[in-house]
Amino acid sequence: MEENLYERVKKLAKEKNISIYKLEKEAGLAPSAISKWTKFMPTLKNAFAVANVLGITVDELIGQERRKG
Repeated sequence: MEENLYERVKKLAKEKNISIYKLEKEAGLAPSAISKWTKFMPTLKNAFAVANVLGITVDELIGQERRKG
């Protein structure tokens, strides 16, 4: 089964030793905003903010592999 965006963000945050609460705070999101990503897609602004805090690209955030060439 494919992981949803929330599960992916949770995994990436854990790899960076940052809690979802701290991630939301540092990204300027409302509390529990990321948990809503289980059912709804974030705005691009919010996705960029979270990716920035995690030090990754939005492509990496959503699990999109980079094309070679």
